[in-house]
Amino acid sequence: MEEEAAELFTHFEFEESDDDEEEDTLENENGRREICENGCSRPAKVCLCNELPSKPLLTSTKIVILHHPHEVRHKLATVPILAKCLQNCETLIGRRLHLGSSPLLDSLYETSIDDPLRPHRAIYLFPGTDSSPAIELNDWVSSATSSSYSTSSNETEIRVLIVFDGTWKHAKEMVSASLPFLSKFATRVCLKYDVRVDGESIFDSELVLRKEPFSGCMSTIEAVARSLRVLETTNNGVEIEERLISVLRAMVKFQASYLIKKPVKPRPRLLKKKKVEKNGDIVT
Repeated sequence: MEEEAAELFTHFEFEESDDDEEEDTLENENGRREICENGCSRPAKVCLCNELPSKPLLTSTKIVILHHPHEVRHKLATVPILAKCLQNCETLIGRRLHLGSSPLLDSLYETSIDDPLRPHRAIYLFPGTDSSPAIELNDWVSSATSSSYSTSSNETEIRVLIVFDGTWKHAKEMVSASLPFLSKFATRVCLKYDVRVDGESIFDSELVLRKEPFSGCMSTIEAVARSLRVLETTNNGVEIEERLISVLRAMVKFQASYLIKKPVKPRPRLLKKKKVEKNGDIVT
């Protein structure tokens, strides 16, 4: 049942092999890519500096992204751009979250140990399973807002959004490895999705960089944007979402134009080695 549920959501970033193929479209004649050194650190032909906010957007929500090591080398990933768009965004490179990963998360963990009944102010975005159910984000916000603990407290509560960036397989492994730590202070939440509706591709959507398996799958930058729309009650969540989505839309437009100019060649499949028997017959 957990395997089935795990397939019903977003992989927050892209498949590694696809990244390699699409990055090939941005190489120059010498087989090397010119990189923008001024701001976005993307290939110069798809520089996004003009699309980024003049200064990082301020949010009351703290965003922590666990970035899988295999994703670091991909220049077309959305996490580096997201970190340049948001002030309160922390990127951690690793395969799991644990005590010592981040001072912010460590403080939440220690607080939960001292006060186990304190409502969680941290959430991590991932689909639920039978053993670890997820709450739809809007429902979690409503519950947190109406909490008697929060209304009676004079403290300024800090909300923390944790997301996992990697291929679907990697993200699932990262969450599983992080659960012993995360479960002490964070609640699992999810965005809406619908497995009955086919996912879109880069050619029929302004916000999709890959073919998605079903409706609701999205890149990390879009997942954070949609979440901040709901979480940012003190700031203008709608405006923040629209600003991030505009950057993603520009990324998709750039990439789509290069895919049209130079279609991605499918990887050749490796054929099984043929065995030749003594009598000359070929068998596989």
